[in-house]
Amino acid sequence: MAKIEVDARGLSCPEPVILTMNAVKGNTDEIEVKVDTNIAKENVTRFLKGKKFKVEIEENKGEFSIKGKK
Repeated sequence: MAKIEVDARGLSCPEPVILTMNAVKGNTDEIEVKVDTNIAKENVTRFLKGKKFKVEIEENKGEFSIKGKK
């Protein structure tokens, strides 16, 4: 299955979580979500872990790349 990428930079919660939720509805097993706030990082990470994804987070210049794999 293809990896899904979601760019939620510049968006306020709950928008990053909603975009992530809509992306994983397609029954994907790999996703990458880009956000630029700690709150969005924490909320998206919590959501993905709740959906049984293994989560890795990379930070680069105040932006976060949240990678989830089943």
